[in-house]
Amino acid sequence: MASEPAPVTSVAEAIRSRMGELSPAERKVGRALLNGYPSAGFETVARLASRAGVSGPTVVRFATRLGYRGFPEFQQALRDDLDQRSASPLAIYDRGVEHPSPAEPADPAAIAVSSVERTFATVPPHDIEACAEALADPRAQIRLAGGRYSQLLARFLELHLRSMRPGAAMLPDETSSRAAEMGTLTRRDVLVLFDFRRYEEPTRALAEFAAAKRTRVVLFTDTWMSPIASVATVVLPSATDSSSPFDAMTPAMALVEAVIASCFERLGESATERMRHTERDAHALGLV
Repeated sequence: MASEPAPVTSVAEAIRSRMGELSPAERKVGRALLNGYPSAGFETVARLASRAGVSGPTVVRFATRLGYRGFPEFQQALRDDLDQRSASPLAIYDRGVEHPSPAEPADPAAIAVSSVERTFATVPPHDIEACAEALADPRAQIRLAGGRYSQLLARFLELHLRSMRPGAAMLPDETSSRAAEMGTLTRRDVLVLFDFRRYEEPTRALAEFAAAKRTRVVLFTDTWMSPIASVATVVLPSATDSSSPFDAMTPAMALVEAVIASCFERLGESATERMRHTERDAHALGLV
């Protein structure tokens, strides 16, 4: 088997992975870009500097520190990112036909392992803990939603949360019921959204509605970063490299499982007691 192809790295992923190497002023630029990604990167140097509270030369140094020859090259990389963000599986396949890989196929297992490793290398442990802290908050109602494929990840997380704590549920699919559920959210609650490239406008509308009510928004997304990142309280991006035209969900699932483990640890005895009661009741009802 040939070795796996070099992973596709978005500008957002590059920023996250290099944050520890930047000066304090340069980190301000990185945070400003991630908070308004990618639109903040298309502002002028002066406007981005003002947004970040730094000088213009600091913005230029930030771009060169990431490996670009200047701010214009950095912005071109962002434009390339936009093309990647909207790519469909068919478009990815067609690109592979136009630019074929080596004759020997890449090792899918190696690609999967590399993608998971890259994901955990670029997501700070603090962000996983912040997500778990929000989901383990006993005062919070948790509502979850995902997209065409990522709905499966949302459901997986919901099932585990329901086993550990009350108040966790998927948003209903039916429009009026979903609106009614969203209307009950308060600043104590948490909306968990899964939004991956070819980002879905209805999911973005959910995030903006929740943010306007000051409801905490947790976002699972890819390295190209859903537009929801600009209003999310916690953002957990994952790599999506795979041996097929379809984006891999394995790294995102690994992040979900890390959050589940952290939630269980935080909830402690209350989680195990709930699980005992549920199992006892299931036996009483003849369900197991």
